[in-house]
Amino acid sequence: MAKQLPDLKFSQLINISFGFFGVQIAYALQSANISRIFATLGADPHSLSFFWLLPPIMGMIVQPLVGKYSDRTWTRYGRRIPYLFIGAIVAILVMCFLPNAGSLGLSVGQAMVFGAVMLMLLDTSINMAMQPFKMMVGDMVNEKQKTTAYSIQSFLCNAGSVVGFLFPFLFATFGISGTAPTGVVPDTVKYAFYIGAAILIICVIYTSIMVKEYPPKEYNEYHPVDPKEHEDEPGMLELLKKAPSTFWTVGLVQFFCWAAFMYMWTYTNGTVAHGAFDAPTKITEAGAVVLDTASQQYQDAGNWVGILFAVQAIGSVFWATIIPRFKSNKVAYTVSLIMGGIGFISTYFVHDQYGLFASFLLIGAAWAAMLALPFTIFTNSLKGGHVGTYLGLFNCTICVPQIVAAAIGGLILKVFFTTPGVLAPEVDMLVLAGTLLIIGSAAVWLIKTND
Repeated sequence: MAKQLPDLKFSQLINISFGFFGVQIAYALQSANISRIFATLGADPHSLSFFWLLPPIMGMIVQPLVGKYSDRTWTRYGRRIPYLFIGAIVAILVMCFLPNAGSLGLSVGQAMVFGAVMLMLLDTSINMAMQPFKMMVGDMVNEKQKTTAYSIQSFLCNAGSVVGFLFPFLFATFGISGTAPTGVVPDTVKYAFYIGAAILIICVIYTSIMVKEYPPKEYNEYHPVDPKEHEDEPGMLELLKKAPSTFWTVGLVQFFCWAAFMYMWTYTNGTVAHGAFDAPTKITEAGAVVLDTASQQYQDAGNWVGILFAVQAIGSVFWATIIPRFKSNKVAYTVSLIMGGIGFISTYFVHDQYGLFASFLLIGAAWAAMLALPFTIFTNSLKGGHVGTYLGLFNCTICVPQIVAAAIGGLILKVFFTTPGVLAPEVDMLVLAGTLLIIGSAAVWLIKTND
């Protein structure tokens, strides 16, 4: 019979997840600034979504592999920490290169290819660094303290997001230039990535030093695995066949949710620049009407998007305290997604930069549910020695919808919303995002749970 994991001090619970704060700053900088960076480099709205294909593709590849191989890794430095540390080192290097894609004397096409490669490496490394935190809680924290441990992780996640989202706006407030020549990323964004990289490595080093993972013999006392379980090691496809039904039903809800947020990350910058900041337009050599990314209004809007995403994170923190008060996870999930859907759709009618706070507070409710409830529902159905692998595979329910949404986003915008000779209405993609969340709220009722 397995021994019970010991109770950990509150400080130990914080140490396990502390590095997540730095990783989430990097993720927030990517989420809020990638569309802005590539639009600055020369991408138009119809091609922006293609650059967003790279992050979920890399996540779908990396996270299952990290889960699978870290389940079987034992080193003097730990089980999960080596993957965390390597991912963080690569991430900080890429964060120093990515915002300089337009400053290296490259042509527009070369700069976008360079930026795409850097984005691919950034998301690979962020995924590699992010997954171990979830697994270390499972490895080292007993059932009684898991709620506290994941609450700490959720708080650090949202705190890191707020910091990352606010950096460009704060640097502009301190007098750092928010504009730059055509095709060059402003210093506010560059400095945000530099400082974010520094915080990331400090946080990861702290966790790596302070956390001592259980050695193999002690680990097996707490997590005994049937020796026969590894005699015929099942592959990932075999594990998928044996996955509990919650994997697929929660995955369906995830499809609508993460497709919606992919469109938020892709099209909020253009929506806010045009609708709330009246950014000027220009005509490209190909005759397309696009926003002038070198204008003060466009870059101010880019900084303001960070503020809006921070408001979303704050709304998420608040709503996360409300979710446990619901008697049913499915009711909480449904209500949260409907609120987020209303928030997205409202952006069509709100043209005041401060009025958008209400929209993004509502979107934060959906984000809180997406961070907590799918993971809770799915892990409650897991048993056996392949938890890390299943968590990695479950990440595919996040990545696949983003890939699909990014692949067809530009086509949807062009075919259904864009009028030739008129600026592409990116706000319509946010209305589509709201519609997807409301559909997802209906799909919640296909999930079988023991509330």
